[in-house]
Amino acid sequence: MKLGLIAIAAILLIVQTSQWETATAELQGPEVVSPSVDATEKSSSNKDKEDGDSSSTNKLDRETPESVGRGEASDVPSNLRKASKYIDDQMEAAKAAAQIAANIQGSEADGKNKLLKFAIFERLWSEEVVRKKLQEEILLLEARQQPQEVLDPTPEQVEAESMYENAMEMLSKPNSDKRVAFTLIRKAAEMKHSKARAELAWAKVLGHYMDFDFEYAATEFDELAKEGLPEANMGLAFLYSVGVGGKNVSQPLALIHLTLAALGDHTYAQMALGYRYSFGINVPASCEKSLTYYKKVAKKVAQKVTFSSGPLVHRVRLLDELENPGSQETEIVDYYQLLADKGDVQSQVGLGQLYYQGGKAIQQDHQKALEYFTLAANAGNAIGYAFLGKLYLEGSEHIKADNETAFKYFSKAANLGDPVGQSGLGLMYLKGLGVPKDPLKALNYFTMAADQGWVDGQLMLGNMYFTGNGVKADFKLALKYFNLASQSGHVLAYYNLGFMHAYGIGMLRSCPAAVEFFKNVAERGRWSTNLMHAYSDYKNYRINEAYMQYALLAELGYEVAQSNAAFLLDRGDVSIFHDRNEELIRAFYYWKRAASQGYSAAQVKLGDYYYYGWGTNVDFETAAALYRKASEQQYNAQAMFNLGYMHEKGLGMKKDWHLAKRLYDLAAVTNADAKVPVAIALLKLQLLAKMESIKESPYKFIFYLDENIAANWDLYMITILTLLLGFIMYTRRTHEQRQQADNNQAQAQPDANANAVNNENIVPNGANDNEIATTASVTTTDTAVASSATTSTSSSTLNTTTSSSTPLSTTASSTTTTTTTNTSPKATASLPSASSNSTADPTE
Repeated sequence: MKLGLIAIAAILLIVQTSQWETATAELQGPEVVSPSVDATEKSSSNKDKEDGDSSSTNKLDRETPESVGRGEASDVPSNLRKASKYIDDQMEAAKAAAQIAANIQGSEADGKNKLLKFAIFERLWSEEVVRKKLQEEILLLEARQQPQEVLDPTPEQVEAESMYENAMEMLSKPNSDKRVAFTLIRKAAEMKHSKARAELAWAKVLGHYMDFDFEYAATEFDELAKEGLPEANMGLAFLYSVGVGGKNVSQPLALIHLTLAALGDHTYAQMALGYRYSFGINVPASCEKSLTYYKKVAKKVAQKVTFSSGPLVHRVRLLDELENPGSQETEIVDYYQLLADKGDVQSQVGLGQLYYQGGKAIQQDHQKALEYFTLAANAGNAIGYAFLGKLYLEGSEHIKADNETAFKYFSKAANLGDPVGQSGLGLMYLKGLGVPKDPLKALNYFTMAADQGWVDGQLMLGNMYFTGNGVKADFKLALKYFNLASQSGHVLAYYNLGFMHAYGIGMLRSCPAAVEFFKNVAERGRWSTNLMHAYSDYKNYRINEAYMQYALLAELGYEVAQSNAAFLLDRGDVSIFHDRNEELIRAFYYWKRAASQGYSAAQVKLGDYYYYGWGTNVDFETAAALYRKASEQQYNAQAMFNLGYMHEKGLGMKKDWHLAKRLYDLAAVTNADAKVPVAIALLKLQLLAKMESIKESPYKFIFYLDENIAANWDLYMITILTLLLGFIMYTRRTHEQRQQADNNQAQAQPDANANAVNNENIVPNGANDNEIATTASVTTTDTAVASSATTSTSSSTLNTTTSSSTPLSTTASSTTTTTTTNTSPKATASLPSASSNSTADPTE
């Protein structure tokens, strides 16, 4: 009884002091504030002793609900606190679930009965039940203090666990054979290994190296969720959110399973809840709750980050890539590789950095990075020395950590004035890695690196000023250097800034700013590599696999994943769903989520959905508001054009041609690609304005336009312009054909004149004037020049012989007429016979 009263009092005390204790505990743990600094570093041994209880509290805060009651037997207050914290979390989840259940209506009425089956409702329905549950937990803790018999695992269980661990280790390595890993997972799942079963179910949901099987995954998740496996709860939450595997879309059920998975310390669930509470997705918006979840995930990410700024995350927006296709990254890499192989030092350094961090076209490979940095270092390059030092300091799968070698390369780089080498030496002196600890030397090297703008030097200076390690603590200077480091995208700088904003250290507390920083850190975790996996599937035409991965990341709050999932649904490329209207509804919600995070192209697309009524009802006012938001905040040219069109037509707002013209002009100025459609729109506006002025004149009855024509004036204008363009092209083509014919005729004229001259000079023996005239006229029948040739000959003949002038003139005239008017192949073919006849007579 006394123990129960102590427990109740402990709960009341925790409620009053929870925020203060959390802040104090985390402030006392320098590894939380600065994960790059060892947790063992303290300013004095006395402070270590005094902070013993606090450090245990800090450890408690990081414990998961599964670990309740696993403390030391003598640490009863600590166990009580664990139990009370667990119950507090359960009660919070129960309240949220009860609120959701109360709002269930209509087609989801059956879901209420399902919700009531959860233990969260059966055990935690009232405050009295909560207290009773706490008493049970305390008794359970006391019972656990007694030695208990632990059953040894069976050989089959040991084998399954070994296969599962080996498979997960292979999946964590970038260059391992993933198919072999999933083969091991399948075997372990067949041996009833719970986590292997969950991993296999996830693989069948996402299409990872095996075919989709949503029904199988749903069955497995249902069974494993009853065992309390957080991965299964997260799987069910995703299935209910997407609506596959026989699960109808149900956001309330998805939220319940997310809550249960988050209680089991599942990272994806914590991210999803942080996002939902931040933006009010199916829950009341709560910055504080969002901060709680995002802070947990950000802490996990920060503790895994090494001296470098973490892996690069390439966020490729499919919509942007479609509108602005870039160059082929692989071709660029091949080009630099060619230069590097020829001895170009800068190319060697660039490729080394790409392989060091990984990129869009290159997978992370420290072994290749080592090779290229070694080539650059052999040429005396300072950056090559510096990054060799980083590789040996951090170590990797293929490179054994070696502080002595790292110090050698850092020293060579620092002597050449390289900030990377200076920062590396500073870190080694700060932590005593292979050298005696010397905070003053560390401060000196960090300052030199920071003065040259190197991000690691800025970050470490911020850490030193924050913790007061080697210098006097100065939160303002710490804030300054963290801000500088964050401008280069360093994940630890984001984390430290989020921490300072969350607790108001060196500034006024700002929950929204802290959430923004922690969200950025959370999205830089190792799971962010799934963005590149999804993009790779998309480029290889595995659209369904790409969509499912984007859909999962969209649930975690990745704006890029939300817009990409919407893009695939919008184009109709996804074959998982067989109803086009259902696809548009899903695309609408993804566009809506991406637009709420400030992506201007998503805002424009969402406006289009409201404008045309795709996946929702037609709403011109909302469409106009979205276009206006994208145009004013992001200067989106398409949004400006659309808004101008709506002002022109008076859709969702008052008709205003002056404002429409202004928006059209702004669109043309903002984006050069908009100049042609803007020119057409402005021409149409001018014509409409002219027509309106004429309508008000006395002659308005002549220019009256039917309302149906006016309503579709833009279509008619496009048709007219198209016809006009076709007419211009036809006229131009005809002109070119005529010009070509004239050129051919001009080329043929000199040849005809030459033939006529030759025929005049050849006079057979005994030929008279009549025969000469006939020969000249017939020989020149191929061209229009024949007319003049025959006429001139006839004239000379008439002057010479009067008796034969009449028949010669008649013959010449008839021949000339025939030659000029008849240019067919048939007429031309008859000429040789006439010529032969005329030349045969003189011979006789």
